[in-house]
Parts: sequence; C-alpha cells; structure tokens
Amino acid sequence: MHHHHHHHHHHFLSLVSVLGLAITTALAALQIVPGGTWTASNGDHLNAHGAGAIRVNSTFYLIGEDKSQGSSFTAVNCYSSTDLVQWKYEGALLSRTGSSGDLGPNRIIERPKEYVMWMHVDSSNYGDAKVGVATSDTACGGRYEYKGSFRPLGFESRDMGLFKDDDGKAYLLTEDRKNGLRINPLTPDYLSVSGSSSTHLFPTAIESPALLKLSGSYYIFGSHLTGWDPNDNVYSTATSLSGPWSDWQIFADKGSNTYASQTTYVLDYGGGNVMYMGDRWKSKNLRTSSYIWLPLEISGTKVSMKNRGSWVPNAGTGAGGGTWKPSPAETSYEGEKGTYASGAKEVSCSKCSGGKAAGYIGGGSNGSLTISNIQSNGGEDGVTTLQVRYVNGDTGPRYAAVRVNGGENVRVAFEGTAGEVGVSSVVVKGLRQGSGNTIVVSGWEGGGWGPDVDRVVVPVQ
Repeated sequence: MHHHHHHHHHHFLSLVSVLGLAITTALAALQIVPGGTWTASNGDHLNAHGAGAIRVNSTFYLIGEDKSQGSSFTAVNCYSSTDLVQWKYEGALLSRTGSSGDLGPNRIIERPKEYVMWMHVDSSNYGDAKVGVATSDTACGGRYEYKGSFRPLGFESRDMGLFKDDDGKAYLLTEDRKNGLRINPLTPDYLSVSGSSSTHLFPTAIESPALLKLSGSYYIFGSHLTGWDPNDNVYSTATSLSGPWSDWQIFADKGSNTYASQTTYVLDYGGGNVMYMGDRWKSKNLRTSSYIWLPLEISGTKVSMKNRGSWVPNAGTGAGGGTWKPSPAETSYEGEKGTYASGAKEVSCSKCSGGKAAGYIGGGSNGSLTISNIQSNGGEDGVTTLQVRYVNGDTGPRYAAVRVNGGENVRVAFEGTAGEVGVSSVVVKGLRQGSGNTIVVSGWEGGGWGPDVDRVVVPVQ
C-alpha cells in the first residue's frame, strides 16, 4: 500500500516538472510588440493609458485611463495578465460621476486587506491641480470608493506617481508646476500626506514620475515638459529618498525622444527584469495611442534602454519565469502575395513594403486573404505572437479574424494609422513545425472592413 502510494506521488512529481518545461517554452513564444495595436480579451485595443501596474501574487494588474472617447475622463480601466502579453479586461474601477474634471493618471498601492488609488484630479483648464484618493478591498474586483481630493501640502499637483518602499512606507511623487518634482511621505493608511514637508524637492521641471528601488538604490524616471510631444526622458539615482540625488541623465538613445514615448511606470517583474512602460501619445486621435514597453538594462547607477521592434519578456512565476530575451528570427510574408477570395484584392499603398497591400478584407462579402507555406518552429503547443503590418485610414478601429491552420478565428483590432503603416500583435495557437502552415485573415463577424494587410511577420525559432 505504501509502495503504491509512493509510486503515485513520484508520478505526480514528474508530471509537474514536465508542465514546468511546457510553460517555459510557451512563454518564450510570447512577445511584446511596442507601439502596436494590442488586442485584449474583449477584442479591443488595450485601453489603459498613463498606466500603473501592480503585482498581486502571480497576477499583474494594469490600471490606466480610458481614452476611447478622447481626452475627457470616462473611466479608469483594469486589465490582468500572468505573462505581461495576454491581457484580460477586468472592467472599470472608477467611472464618470458628472464632475467636469479629469481623473488621471491613476496609481494603486496595496495595504493589508485594502488597495488605495491616487489620481490627478483637475478641471478642464487644469486650474484645480489636485490629487484624489479612492479605496477598494480588491485590486481589480470592482468599484473603488472615492474619498475626495486635495492639494498635497497645499501645493499644486499635476502628473503623479506612487512608490511603496520595502519597509512598508509609501510616497506620493507629485509635479508641483511652480516649484518642481516632490517626493511626499504618506500616512501609514496611505490616504493622505504625512507631516508638513516633502522628503525631497527636485527644482527641475519633471513630469510623469516613476520610482524604482533595486539592490538598495533608488532610481527615479521622468519626462521634461513638452506637452503631448515626447522628449529625451531622464533618470536620477540615490541611496536615500531624501538625497543627495545624481544629476538627471538620459537612458534611451540621444535624440530619439525615448523612442517617441513618455515614461508612465517602471515595473520590476522579478527574475532580474525591469521594464520601462511608456505612452506613445497620438494627440490628434488619443484612442490610437500605444504602449512602448521595453527592458531596462541597469548596472550599478547606469541605466540604458535600446529600441526593439519586439522582445520576449519571459514573465511568470516559478518555472515559467526567466530573463527577458530578444525576439527570435522572423520571416515576413507579403499580403499581396497571398490568395484572395470573396472580393479581397491587391491595393496600392505607398508606405507599404513593395508599394502594395492586400485590401478589401471583410466587408459585405467577407473578403479574405490566405497566406500558405508559412515556416514556423511550432513554438510550444503552437502558441506564438504574430505581427500584422497594416494600414487603416479610418479614425476608428477596424477588426479582422485571424485563423491558423483551420483553427478558431481570433479577433484582432487594428487602430487607425493616420497614413502610416501600423503593427498589430496577436497571440495565436496551432502553428506547426515546418513550412506547411496557413494563415487566413478575413472580416470579423459582420464587423465592416478589415485593415489593408502589408505583411504578416512570423517568428521561426
């Protein structure tokens, strides 16, 4: 009896290690594609701009502003993920209550049995410059209860951030336009500012602050003030929050304007991985704003960041986690070299590779594009990130169904590209090893026209 029991136990252990291996390989196929349309579980582009992130056990929550209606405040949205690539829409945490003001950006901080959200509260002419506070007993399970707004220490507060130190003390990072960037200590319940003075005041005009602690050093990141347009963002380091802080210096390539983005958050997601999270604002059509998430390389007090078309975050707990990696080699397949059906046809596209694209996908007759003989290594269980390079001349999104090897249709969003070629990333299942794969792009269930497809990019290793 004992032997029999032991045998089962042994079998269980070996099963666990096999599963662990599978998770690792599947994660390696999941890529972040900065600057693209990023379709969440609800079939729409991730809508959490100016976002903050919080990890609860093995789940990451992304909390940011709903910009689907433009700049006026509609809601604070929450998404969850265990891998930083596939995001599930959890719902709105705060919605418009009739106040004229803007509520954003928003940050969440965790206390035992309670989550506290801080946000920038302002009037449409930015005359209020206050912070607001709300609480909930879950990070993302439902509505937050709004507690009111005030000016921290009596000073103006515009862009803001939150930081919780490893001793449990929390701090508000606040841009006081007249005086500089402040680090203000919070009371133990995290609901208000403690005392009557700032822990530190940077006299420099810096907005969109984010603070990270790593191996006993503090790193603060922020943006210069250039309105909606990006600039070369900067960072400073210290061994104490009260300073002395080093001179501000850039971390991305000089003159790149932080790869056309503005710092919103910096996330240490474990395994030695630190991710820059930035917004690429599109002020003429805010809903099409995208996310520039890139790995930060930190060595001592030196921080640097390279631009990448895609990369593998390897986020996960236990066997699933690892160090981020550059993306594997990939092959591009021109849309116009595919096979057309039901009215889809080649269209000219000056910015597309080869000057052509596959157009008239979707619509009343549901035009479709089939690309055959696609090479893949199959990934693990065929799970991998594909990129679709496309054009959408509308201000609103278009949608398409992407199907791999006759499997299920996956709904993919394609935000407006304003005359440029955009990219949309999609996680698909069912790619097989070898060169016999087929991908079909068609309309989404009566959803009007799909995008014009320039090319489909498939990882091969």
